[in-house]
Amino acid sequence: MAVEITGAWNFPTRVITGVGRIAELPDACKAHGIARPLLITDRGLAETDLVAGIAQRIRDAGIPISIFSDVKANPTESNLRAGIDAFKAGGHDGVVAVGGGSALDVGKCVAFMVAQSRPVWDFEDIGDWWTRANTDGVAAIIAVPTTAGTGSEVGRAGVITREETHEKKIIFHPLMMPKVAIEDPELAVGLPPFLTMATGMDALAHCFEAYCVRAFHPLADGIALEGMKIIDTYLPRAVENGRDLEARAYMFAAASMGATAFQKGLGAIHSVSHPVGARYDTHHGLTNGVVFPYVVLCNKADIADKIPHIARALDLPGRDFDAMLDWILSLRKKLGVPHTLAELGVKEADAKAIAADAVKDPTAAANPRQLSEAEFEQLTLAAIRGDLRG
Repeated sequence: MAVEITGAWNFPTRVITGVGRIAELPDACKAHGIARPLLITDRGLAETDLVAGIAQRIRDAGIPISIFSDVKANPTESNLRAGIDAFKAGGHDGVVAVGGGSALDVGKCVAFMVAQSRPVWDFEDIGDWWTRANTDGVAAIIAVPTTAGTGSEVGRAGVITREETHEKKIIFHPLMMPKVAIEDPELAVGLPPFLTMATGMDALAHCFEAYCVRAFHPLADGIALEGMKIIDTYLPRAVENGRDLEARAYMFAAASMGATAFQKGLGAIHSVSHPVGARYDTHHGLTNGVVFPYVVLCNKADIADKIPHIARALDLPGRDFDAMLDWILSLRKKLGVPHTLAELGVKEADAKAIAADAVKDPTAAANPRQLSEAEFEQLTLAAIRGDLRG
């Protein structure tokens, strides 16, 4: 299938990577004029020595800091509003976002929304809605990921759940891109095997879907292929041994690579995962991992030309679709990814509602095959039932 040779390319923020690089956080704040940061993290991390140590490091440099941690695993508008209130009440001038994708997304959205008078939903990633924004007063962001999954530390968007409609919305603006991302593998050492697996599957879905998108972006294609190779090599190691700093460092890199690559777009893995997560509060990366092979089968005819390149990058024994599908299923089994959405509690009775949201999700438009609502319903049912007949 021919691809129109036209596009617009962007690459991410400055990334500081390596063991011990968290020591450079105070200097990063000073370099970007952040004199009174609000540290945004999630509820679990807020009670750990990791966050306490980061906050103390900043205070020791003579920079006052407060902590906001009212952030759910699937963050909501209520979390965002509370963060904005905390930012304004504390007289803060920048955000240090610490944690996984949820904390990073809320941190970025808080930094962006403190300058806006319109509701956050007016900046959903649709067309040129981002041009509605007031750019004066958007706060600077420094991102410190503790998981290797979303790659939100180098992205220009955040995902927020709209509680009244149970929809996940992608909020986008170029100024939401962090000024600096600090990827210190020691910060991920305490991440449990389950979360290491789940976040890693998110990074893999980003790389895979981005590569399969029909758009002209050879730079992102190369990054996506290398990202898949890194994840295949290092995710099992990170799950097996959380203290493997080499594996942790490479997984941080792969997560950032996935987020860089998906400026091309994503696809039906995310289109289904978003409404499932909004309704059932499932872990996003884990849901992606469950849905993965069912979407690949659904897209089989439309990604045929992509398969040999993926198989070559992963050095699979065969270069055909079956070899690639076997690889996905084998990796999922090795890592302990559930086989069906039913194992996550998803009910067949909700398949129609999930499909209705999936077909409207911004990621659906870039899927290699345009799916109708009825086709999304069948795809969702297949993932609930474990039907891999294609």
